[in-house]
Amino acid sequence: MRLFIALVLVAGLVWPSSPYAPRFENIARRAGLTQVFPNGGENSKKYIIETTGSGIGFIDYDNDGLLDLFVLSGEGGTNRMYHNEGGARFRDVTASVGLLSSGWAQGVCAGDYDNDGYTDLFVTYWGQNHLYRNIGGKHFEDVTEQAHLTQDRKRYNTGCSFVDIESDGHLDLFVANYLKFDPASTPQPGANPYCYYRSIAVNCGPRGLPFDRNILYRNNGDGTFRDASDASGISSPFGHYSLGVLTGDFNGDGLPDIYVACDQTPSLLYVNKGHGRFEEEGVLDGVAFDANGKAMSGMGVTAADYSGDGHLSIFRSNFSDEFETLYRNRGDGTFDDVTLEAGLGHNTRFVGWGASFFDFNNDGWKDLILVNGHAFPEVDSLHLDIHYKDQAILYQNLGAGKFRDISEAAGPGILEKHSSRGLAVGDLDNDGLLEIAINNQNEPPSLLKQVSRPPGNWILIQLIGTKSNRSAIGAQVKLTAGGRTQIDEVRSGGSYLSQGDLRLHFGIGDATAVDRIEIRWPSGLRQVVTDQACDRTLQIREGAVELRNNKAVSARSY
Repeated sequence: MRLFIALVLVAGLVWPSSPYAPRFENIARRAGLTQVFPNGGENSKKYIIETTGSGIGFIDYDNDGLLDLFVLSGEGGTNRMYHNEGGARFRDVTASVGLLSSGWAQGVCAGDYDNDGYTDLFVTYWGQNHLYRNIGGKHFEDVTEQAHLTQDRKRYNTGCSFVDIESDGHLDLFVANYLKFDPASTPQPGANPYCYYRSIAVNCGPRGLPFDRNILYRNNGDGTFRDASDASGISSPFGHYSLGVLTGDFNGDGLPDIYVACDQTPSLLYVNKGHGRFEEEGVLDGVAFDANGKAMSGMGVTAADYSGDGHLSIFRSNFSDEFETLYRNRGDGTFDDVTLEAGLGHNTRFVGWGASFFDFNNDGWKDLILVNGHAFPEVDSLHLDIHYKDQAILYQNLGAGKFRDISEAAGPGILEKHSSRGLAVGDLDNDGLLEIAINNQNEPPSLLKQVSRPPGNWILIQLIGTKSNRSAIGAQVKLTAGGRTQIDEVRSGGSYLSQGDLRLHFGIGDATAVDRIEIRWPSGLRQVVTDQACDRTLQIREGAVELRNNKAVSARSY
């Protein structure tokens, strides 16, 4: 009897008790998001640039406390900024804020690179990238040339991330490069074995197309950057088709590392060795291949402490006929492929792109959303269980390291079929329920809102750096509530070429207050905040000492 009671108590700490079933609906049309974003041919694609698609981002550009939406476009359209008007309505302000554009936009990442209190944007392109400085929350100025970020040639830039690699308070910039692409010299569909999918001729690549190198720009602290790719070791690995980018302190040494999902080649883990130097350790640390030693077709990437062990694990989306891959962090920065054990190994017909861990039911366990869509529209002619447009997948975290696919019961928004690419998660109306923005090929974006209400409580934390970079990118938060501790980090970029909410959302289940919040700032400062009310947004400034809920907020360095 005592053993039975003990097992029940342990299970109560591990397994979510709520039978709650979410219902997600696509509210994009009634929110005012009706613009089609072109990305190459609809029924066939001649070149690989038409297949990789574009990202999407949440950014509160005017500091009004509401997340705005930035959607990227391929050639023939413009990127668009939508201002959040409240009440789940958006207004297109692209022209008035100076963000009209042209060309093949790929990825977006956000961060306050000049520490002026307004979040800036970096957009990657096939061609020349663009750095947009936020001028007082009113408009953006293209400062690419002034910032010394003009590239020496046209490049196929993809994922990006602002990251403070030496914790000097200035955000540096990592940019992934997919391959060298020139339409004039690229073979036509069906021209060689790399230009077929099964029995049909498709656009060529990435195999057979030349590799390119990844780039690290160091922030000089005066509004300019310098190329430190060689000096840092970032450019050393060669022979990789780089796409999604993820930053995080994976080995617990207080320095941000960089993970890159690579297509048909081993994925990369740049481990920060300090003093501006990185070493690539993807193979050594177990995140380059799957459990069978195969280099997968990596696309999107996300990280979370999904198992509650205090360490950031990595999820990577891949191509059809492959498993999506979950790498569990052993606690020392090395990883095990636990995809099958976690229940994530059965959806092999999908081509996965944007992905994000998030807690949809506020039970304190990070769930997982993944969007899909084949690279080749021509697959529909095969009449197989493979489609160009496909549904998203929602996995519920069951605790104990296990997930369950609940897509069929999660509402029409999850089951809508699109050829999706970028995905971003954020709380648009500050109600503790996270929305999902999705960039779809040659369609308007999707905006998935949870119209049902989960029973769990929550807190949304906004960090403001003072000695650290203003965006607090790289800060780690350890939160304790209801007897459980969770961790997360503020990061720029991620998912697939996209930018999520820079604020950190924590579900706390049945707990009615947050007992303790410990922040490890990039500067090295450790700050502790205690006894906080839940179901609200909490703003914490680095090093501040003030009264909140009649308790002193203190800070100290270790």
